[in-house]
Amino acid sequence: MSLLDIQNLSLSIHGIPVLKDVSMQVAPGRILGVIGESGSGKSMSAFSVMQLLPNGTSCSGKISLAGQDVLTLSEPELCRIRGRDVGMVFQEPMTALNPLQTIGAQVAETILVHENVSKSEAMARAAEALRRAELPQDKFPLSRYPHELSGGQRQRVVIAMAIALRPKLLIADEPTTALDVTTQAQILELLKKLVSEDNMGLMLISHDLAVVADLADDLLIMKNGEVVEAGPADTVFRTMQHPYSKALLAASSHVPDREGLVQETPLLKVQNVVRDYVTHIHGWWGKTVHFRAVNTVSFEIKKGESLGLVGESGCGKSTLTRAILGLEEVQSGEILFDGQPVFTHHHANLAVRRRMQVVFQDPYGSFNPRWKVERLITEPFHLLDNPPKGAERDQKIAEALESVGLAAEDRHKYIHEFSGGQRQRVAIARALIIKPDLIILDEAVSALDVSVRAQVLDLLADLSDRLDLTYLFISHDLSVVRSITDRVLVMKSGEIVEEGPTGNVFDAPKHDYTKQLVAAAPVLPADITAA
Repeated sequence: MSLLDIQNLSLSIHGIPVLKDVSMQVAPGRILGVIGESGSGKSMSAFSVMQLLPNGTSCSGKISLAGQDVLTLSEPELCRIRGRDVGMVFQEPMTALNPLQTIGAQVAETILVHENVSKSEAMARAAEALRRAELPQDKFPLSRYPHELSGGQRQRVVIAMAIALRPKLLIADEPTTALDVTTQAQILELLKKLVSEDNMGLMLISHDLAVVADLADDLLIMKNGEVVEAGPADTVFRTMQHPYSKALLAASSHVPDREGLVQETPLLKVQNVVRDYVTHIHGWWGKTVHFRAVNTVSFEIKKGESLGLVGESGCGKSTLTRAILGLEEVQSGEILFDGQPVFTHHHANLAVRRRMQVVFQDPYGSFNPRWKVERLITEPFHLLDNPPKGAERDQKIAEALESVGLAAEDRHKYIHEFSGGQRQRVAIARALIIKPDLIILDEAVSALDVSVRAQVLDLLADLSDRLDLTYLFISHDLSVVRSITDRVLVMKSGEIVEEGPTGNVFDAPKHDYTKQLVAAAPVLPADITAA
């Protein structure tokens, strides 16, 4: 018997079709993986179960949850179902949590809304839910606030909120996209354990086939609001028929073609770099604590090379990146770019700084939404002694946009008018416009769909070959690092614990930490990849 049974669901918003005859089932104790790219309709299918839909939405078909027809329920009846019968785990825990409330209060709120219990009893049950989410009170008191936790710990709080009332169905919408590989593996294992303990049904939404390959019992692939493939996970993987399913599979293991013309001359030298932070406990007059974020780090990047830097959150990757870019001065050691120091007399060396650019993880968040593209991508001109003007400026804008596969006319658009992949192309155009030698890519493709990610990686490989670019590629996605880099550095607790050719490090890791990262990385089964 199905816990959730959706039959021929069609959904439109202000008359625009979004879902077309979608059918799916989730049985108790089973995990349904819903796969598809942005705009495929997977999240709208999930939200329709809870009827968390925008104004102007019209639904037809049938949604049966534990025998109840969801589409016939009133709003008060739906409110009783949300949280009690169906729990929801959202993609970004920091935006799903209230920064002004403690984690105990937020988990207890779910219980207090649905049940007539005292606050003390609700807090006791909240503590139990957090314990089940592997946040025991001896290490994570109820009085903690979200900002005091790591990304994986915050996601566990969201899971605790979702399971506090032991719902029959749990919906997890991209619950691990922004997490490190080891944290991602832990969260997926936690979800699997909860399903087993409570005989709960789980709808796991993801854009990445590898994430659900070892977890899902059943698989459903969506495109443009329609189901293109569905069935038991093993069967779907072995007998994929739809071209879109095959394209997703190919994109998941895509390796861009690169000439990889690496010169022996070092472009960047990092020598014994140390970066400390000072924090004050109980105000400026309290105890002073020194924290070493980067500890005696040394490495080189050769001209034309693509170097990967991997490690979990807090390992020192971003601190090291800011030092390389001249944004933060180091306490000891030296950073040389083409023989010149990044810092001179405690100030960033502009002659060096203009030869480096960075592409951030979230292109939408790194752009001013009120500026048009032509202004956004010309921001690096402030690093130049004589910024181009007039026709020369227009020509450079057109060249930068066309080099990343966009049109010169796109300069007149705002950033919200582009898709996620196009926004990242705009970010790359901004990095290219002053023709740097080194581009630092900080999680530049981690939030993209697999096919868009493959396109951006192809673009980066092509630009490297055409423009003789050097890359420092920072990512927690080991499959991406394997596909685009020549060498890789593994960083842990501010130190480089392993380095070498990418294939050698990932295929035969020597350090225990590297072995943990490789073991935690989601991969498609070998026989599926080869099919």
